[in-house]
Amino acid sequence: MHLPFPPTPLCSYSDHRPPPHRHLQFRTSHHKNLRYLKSLGIIQPEFTPPPSPATVSQILSTIDFFKSKGFSEPDFPRIAFLSPNLFFAPAFDPNTIEPVFDFLKADLDASPEDSRGLILKRPQILESDPEFCLKPTLNYLKSLGIQRLNTPTTLNAHLLDTRVPKLEEKMRFLEGVGFSTGEARRVCGRFPAIFGYGIENNLRGKWVYLVREMKRDGREEVNRFPQYFGFSLEKRIKVRHLHLKQRNVDGEVPLNRMLLWSDDKFFKKWK
Repeated sequence: MHLPFPPTPLCSYSDHRPPPHRHLQFRTSHHKNLRYLKSLGIIQPEFTPPPSPATVSQILSTIDFFKSKGFSEPDFPRIAFLSPNLFFAPAFDPNTIEPVFDFLKADLDASPEDSRGLILKRPQILESDPEFCLKPTLNYLKSLGIQRLNTPTTLNAHLLDTRVPKLEEKMRFLEGVGFSTGEARRVCGRFPAIFGYGIENNLRGKWVYLVREMKRDGREEVNRFPQYFGFSLEKRIKVRHLHLKQRNVDGEVPLNRMLLWSDDKFFKKWK
């Protein structure tokens, strides 16, 4: 919200006090606005040189826009940190991101509160084009049977802001290690978090360990328990597999029992 200039006192001809200096009024208002933006965490104390009055006015307009969408002052530090362009891009017009709010409401069927939650999870979604980015991604995810994408979770926010070609990379990885297209789609649909993992630095290592070290039918095991890819290879999969192997029962324990059980339950069962 723009902070108003200090009110000019009404003067009569008999009042000999000089009228307030307009330049002084302007400078006072500008400094107040700067302090306000610093209090919100949008402008950092070490920000030099300080933004111009025109930039400050632009930022205040953006704040007003967000407040009209239900955002509150504690929300602004995160938005400004993760998407500074929304406040500092030259001549940014907040109305240009209105289509994203329309997409969240009309296409995703998100309530205003859910929309706010998704944006706070990933403010960068406001910089994505609804027609060329968000809608194709939503349709692709729906085609895999993924539901409740309007729930404001970190996973959903990141999925919605991921481009279709990036999503398809995980599908091609699964097909490349032996899954049919239908199987790959079902695995991703049942475990959409797989889209957030890197292939070479995560998925491939887990797959190789499952097949070569654990000597299991990887395709069958992952079809049955796609959440396997969600566990740490070093801290969970290897530790528990080697523990079972030392007791000569590693081939008898299903992956879900091996990985889902708590440490107390797991190590008590297989001492």
